[in-house]
Amino acid sequence: MKQLEKSRSATYNLGYHIIFCPKYRRRVLVGAVEVRLKEIVLEVAKENDWQIATLEVMPDHIHLFVKVTPMDSPANIVARIKGRSSFVLRNEFPDLKTRLPSLWTRSYYVESIGSISAEAITQYIDNQKKR
Repeated sequence: MKQLEKSRSATYNLGYHIIFCPKYRRRVLVGAVEVRLKEIVLEVAKENDWQIATLEVMPDHIHLFVKVTPMDSPANIVARIKGRSSFVLRNEFPDLKTRLPSLWTRSYYVESIGSISAEAITQYIDNQKKR
């Protein structure tokens, strides 16, 4: 059975698979930058009460599976992680400033993760009036 989270006004099981890339998909997320990026993502998640289920940093992109509350939009999650990591990494690794005009692209990929298929939800809703 899936683990449900609860707040005062909602019961939920909400997770997002998020992917984003450095500007020009440059392969800069390696070595000490990779290690520090993981630390920053975990810090931001802890501050916002997000649960990081999986975090993988590739040289030219980052994969993140994060469990959140209904109050946390994907845009807000990405903005907080990109904003903090760009600020910190560009200060701690000045060569990033000279190699890239900004650390991250403006875009990202997000997919909601659930344990019920779209077909099952559609069938459930369609069958409600038949009860």
